[in-house]
Amino acid sequence: MNGLKLERTVSVGIIVTLAIQSAGALMWGGAAEARLKTLERTTSASPLVVERMARLEEQMIMARQSLARIERRLDQEKN
Repeated sequence: MNGLKLERTVSVGIIVTLAIQSAGALMWGGAAEARLKTLERTTSASPLVVERMARLEEQMIMARQSLARIERRLDQEKN
């Protein structure tokens, strides 16, 4: 450990690099926020689509249940 020596100086390059990285992170965060706001506006502007999707999903569940009952009856008739 005698050969290892740490210097506590920070060069201008490191400071500039950290500043650029911080600016990039802030810009990325702002862009992500803008995308989320656009998405929220789109979904809030179309609540009917969300309601329709929920209804269609429920109808698909019911159709699958009916199909399962039909398949069970067909299997029972075969046996």
